[in-house]
Amino acid sequence: MPNGAIYTRLSAVERPHLGGPHSRAMTMDLLTLSGVSKTFDNGVQAIAPMDLRVDAGAFVSLVGPSGCGKSTALRLIAGLEKPSAGTIAFAPARPVIGFVFQEPTLMPWAGALANARLGLDLKHVSRGEADDRAARALHRVGLKGFERAYPRELSGGMKMRVSIARAIAAAPKLLLMDEPFAALDEPSRQALNDDLLTLAREDGMTVLFVTHSVFESAYLSSRVVVMTPRPGRVAAEIALDPPDERDVSYRMTQRFSDGARRVQDALKTAMAGETA
Repeated sequence: MPNGAIYTRLSAVERPHLGGPHSRAMTMDLLTLSGVSKTFDNGVQAIAPMDLRVDAGAFVSLVGPSGCGKSTALRLIAGLEKPSAGTIAFAPARPVIGFVFQEPTLMPWAGALANARLGLDLKHVSRGEADDRAARALHRVGLKGFERAYPRELSGGMKMRVSIARAIAAAPKLLLMDEPFAALDEPSRQALNDDLLTLAREDGMTVLFVTHSVFESAYLSSRVVVMTPRPGRVAAEIALDPPDERDVSYRMTQRFSDGARRVQDALKTAMAGETA
């Protein structure tokens, strides 16, 4: 790794959780970034020294202005980019990681089943097992009966569901999502928000979710991490306590509005060059 950047294991550390009645009594670190920075070959520093801790089973959103390094942070965690400095640690070992990009990135010549199976094919999982796992994943995201449909035959929301199916077919413990719903209409976006929460809860996944939407972050998250303008660093962390199971009615509550307002205030402060 350049400049002494390190990927390592992290000894599991349990600590009291300060959330409300819907939270677990104890939490355990899954992922820790310590002093992580990224400077590209052209000299642009995307991320300044950044510290971040993510609990196992948490749903954490990253919000911040465009170009602040949110997507870069995900790519560093996934191993798609190398940090310039700092340590990225997993506990007790690197988990299976799924990645959902902003664009569905589907193979146009292949049906939904083959697209959902791609990650398993790359891991040389047997065709029979891969087909079964991909078909189950498609069913779980609401696409049963569309296994043979080509991307050109699917709506934008359906394409994104195939992309999510491809990620969960590999049974990840850490799911990284880079603005996956940004291009969708509001009804599709809200439906996928709810489906994602169900998938994360059923599979015990930890989710790190990049979004530009204050309201989406407040709806989905147990914690929102607000980043400064480039070079990105953590400006504030907002702990939220949404109910474990929520639907459109939660968006109408004072509890949700208060959470969104706290995120918005922190983002405004970060944009002004201050830290909380």
